[in-house]
Amino acid sequence: MLKSFHQSWQTLLQELKQGWVGLHLVLGVAIASRFIHALITNPTLYKSISEILVAVLLGLYLRNSFVLGECTKAGVKFSIQRVLRFGIILLGLRLSLQDVAATGIKALVLVTICIAIALVLAHFAGRLFRVPPRLAALIGVGTAICGNTAIVATAPVLDANEEEISFAVATITLFGLLAVLVYPILGHLIGLSDRAFGLWAGTAVNDTSQVVAVGAMYGEAALNVATIVKLTRNTLMAPLIVLVGLTSSLGSRNKVSTNARQASRLDWAKLIPGFVIGFLVMSLIRTAGIALGFLPQDVSNPGDLHLAADILLAFDQVSKFAILMALAGVGLNTDLKSLRRLGIKPLIIGTCVALVLAVISLSLILFTPLGS
Repeated sequence: MLKSFHQSWQTLLQELKQGWVGLHLVLGVAIASRFIHALITNPTLYKSISEILVAVLLGLYLRNSFVLGECTKAGVKFSIQRVLRFGIILLGLRLSLQDVAATGIKALVLVTICIAIALVLAHFAGRLFRVPPRLAALIGVGTAICGNTAIVATAPVLDANEEEISFAVATITLFGLLAVLVYPILGHLIGLSDRAFGLWAGTAVNDTSQVVAVGAMYGEAALNVATIVKLTRNTLMAPLIVLVGLTSSLGSRNKVSTNARQASRLDWAKLIPGFVIGFLVMSLIRTAGIALGFLPQDVSNPGDLHLAADILLAFDQVSKFAILMALAGVGLNTDLKSLRRLGIKPLIIGTCVALVLAVISLSLILFTPLGS
């Protein structure tokens, strides 16, 4: 245990050492985005155009207008992965376990339905447009679970090559970026409540960073719900990858034993993200604090627990800024030129899966008890 902790700590320090230049760039974009957002005086625009949207757009502009250099890549990657997960863990202090359970149980049913739809739709769309089955499966898994992480984790089980992985990642990145820009606008036009929008974002948007961005743009309550739903999706990644690896080999007897062995060797500890556990631990601390009377039920209405409320608010601000930095990194990491080289067929499959999943997910939320 101590050896493992020491190795993880050394890895973290090494990543910080390699990424300090990129981290400074990400930090600068985050601070500039917050400053630009503060200049908006119109209340309607201030709410509609969040600081996270400004950070994503500013990062996109810098990434695609200037040559940033190789020295920045490690820091940008660190912000997208480590900093984002740190922010999500601290989000757990906003919510008690009762809140998580109340949202998570219905979310599990909703997420399971949406995952099944995404995988089946990707399979048939791939056959219709004659896209390699492995590429179609990667796009389906990326849309169904958690974007690029699921694609990278599933690729070895499917024996996918680098080109198929790159195409799938580019497709998911493109539609995730569009979701960040379009979903909040659609949500306001439809008049979705924070809870309904959070459920929608959590089930229909791809990558964790994109879900967090979309939820935060809509409001804090929407972010809370979207985060719980997305983490529920993430916990299903391990069993889904095993299932995909086994079912993909049904058509070829020679590959059955190989894929079965690969699926059985999956490191389940790595497939159940540590930040999900961290989020639940923080929620447990919040729950215990409320039960013992040390923490207020609502930070915005602390009553006599002023010191505890101030501490929670401080952690909340750290969480918000960590998420802001991570989403600035998403913008800085998106190369629009590489997206232009994406073939039309993967785009068609991605479009079909993304649009149908969005419509079905929203319909289930609005017209069935799953959205209540």
